[in-house]
Amino acid sequence: MEANDRRIIESPLYQGVDEQVAYTLTVTPWGSSPSSVAVVLKNAAGTDLSSTKLSGSASVAGDVITTPKVISLVADTQYRLEIKFTCSGNIFEAYADIWGQV
Repeated sequence: MEANDRRIIESPLYQGVDEQVAYTLTVTPWGSSPSSVAVVLKNAAGTDLSSTKLSGSASVAGDVITTPKVISLVADTQYRLEIKFTCSGNIFEAYADIWGQV
C-alpha cells in the first residue's frame, strides 16, 4: 500500500463557512464492517479542533462510515479530517483536506 492510499480520493474538499456537512467513507479498500470509529478535525498546525468544528457522532452502516457534521469553518483556512477505524483487527486512518470557503 502506498503512503497516499490513505488520502480520500475526493480530497481536497471545499466547504462553505455557512455549510454543515457530514462526509462518508466506504472502507471496502481496507476491509468490511468497520468498528471503533474515531473522527478528528485538525487545522494545518495539527491542533485538534473537533470540539468546536464537529457536531454529532460518527455512524456506520455496512461498510460506510458517516462522519459527524463539519461546521463553522473559517474562509481560506485548511483543515484535515481524519477517520480512524478498525477492520478485521487492523487499525486504519484515512484523511481528507478540507478548505473553508466564503
